[in-house]
Amino acid sequence: MRLFRMIPILFLAFGCALLASSPSAAGDAEKAVPVSVRIEPKDLAAMLQKGPVPLVLQVGSKVLFDEAHIVGAQYAGPTGQPEGLQNLKAHVEKEPHDRLIVIYCGCCPWERCPNIGPAYKELHDMGFANIKVLHLMNNFGADWVDKGYPVQRG
Repeated sequence: MRLFRMIPILFLAFGCALLASSPSAAGDAEKAVPVSVRIEPKDLAAMLQKGPVPLVLQVGSKVLFDEAHIVGAQYAGPTGQPEGLQNLKAHVEKEPHDRLIVIYCGCCPWERCPNIGPAYKELHDMGFANIKVLHLMNNFGADWVDKGYPVQRG
């Protein structure tokens, strides 16, 4: 089994449930992220080919990012933790508030993700008006990598 498939399972089993239950992390992306700002993997893949190319930020685990990430994505850190939120802020502080920003995690199933809700809320609260959240129903491996969408490794 490839590492990008094993890590989400291990994270789900040991870490995701703990992070999602902490008071600082909204572990329910279904409630935290409006449907109107979600973007499906096929639509983001098409956008990356045709443009306009958004700022893509991975808001999950560094291990997952290093294993495989969306081409051109930047690592912002796990935003279910204070350090990750600070890193997210640093990534966008000089960006215009109308810039298209796409965030994604993919550590675990959408309804249990501890990072998507806090990342979306932070960007929204900072006044960013053009945020999209990549809707990864299962995890990054199953919903992006296994579908053949472009990835970078390392």
